[in-house]
Amino acid sequence: MAAGEKPAGEALAGRHLARTPMAIAHARIDRLFGWLTQGIAALVLALLAGIIVSLVVSAWPSIERFGFDFLTSTEWNPPKERFGALVPAYGTLVTSIIALVIAVPVSFGIALFLTELSPVWLKRPLGTAIELLAAIPSIVYGMWGLLVFSPLFGEYAQPWLAATLGRLPLIGGLFSGPPIGIGLLCAGIILAIMIIPFIASVMRDVFELTPPLLKESAYGLGATTWEVMSGVVLPYTRAGVVGGIMLGLGRALGETMAVTFVIGNTNMLQNFSLFQSGNSITSALANEFAEASPGLHTAALIELGLILFVITLLVLAASKAMLARMARSEGAAA
Repeated sequence: MAAGEKPAGEALAGRHLARTPMAIAHARIDRLFGWLTQGIAALVLALLAGIIVSLVVSAWPSIERFGFDFLTSTEWNPPKERFGALVPAYGTLVTSIIALVIAVPVSFGIALFLTELSPVWLKRPLGTAIELLAAIPSIVYGMWGLLVFSPLFGEYAQPWLAATLGRLPLIGGLFSGPPIGIGLLCAGIILAIMIIPFIASVMRDVFELTPPLLKESAYGLGATTWEVMSGVVLPYTRAGVVGGIMLGLGRALGETMAVTFVIGNTNMLQNFSLFQSGNSITSALANEFAEASPGLHTAALIELGLILFVITLLVLAASKAMLARMARSEGAAA
């Protein structure tokens, strides 16, 4: 008998076991499970395609009437049926960027404290308190922002920003104008408060996945806490950190009620000051969709929703491309 060859009896026994009713039933269950998962995946893709098609069909009168000018026009005049998406799109992107600029470093500091610096007795209650912030309804954030935060922000913070950052040569124009409290900057800050729990929770969870041996080795070599985080933890958890940031950005892009309360809801773009009132895609939809007359006005609002869908899709695609580039660079370095 050749080396490695099974005896004839064992081969026959294996074939016999493979044909037992139990084995046949398991094989059928595996096939059914595979078909079920494939069907669910196909259903998700079909739903996505259906949403895109329905948005395009419903927005087609506006697309056909305005074309590319819809993206570049600042006019929004329902009585004259003249619509442009530049002001809502600009407000959506600006408030989301402000929210990320504020929320990412704050969330990183919270996650760093909870994983590396917090006492044991404080870690669990503080982490639970941060996660509970995510359970607060957005309308509560909006009411608090309108009734409490924006008056204080307009009375104290905006004059100070105008007197300091407003005098700088390049970015001074962003902090000019009357301190009315509500506006793009106020909406961005409220969004930052709302997305901090999401980003901080994800960062904390992925930081805790770092093998303790790697961190202890770095500490043993004399590294500081910041050096361990920047040189060991962040490279190891880079994909999870980017995923948490993208989760927060998606939350900021799609937020409706909180932004509607504090952004000002004006379709004017006089300058690039962050103090001015503005509008966002979600707030425009919330304010006008229920009262929009059938026809071009409704089609324009649906096209705004289509633009928001495309913006979100581009953000997700960019994050996937960034993660793929990171993986390729790590593979090349290895």
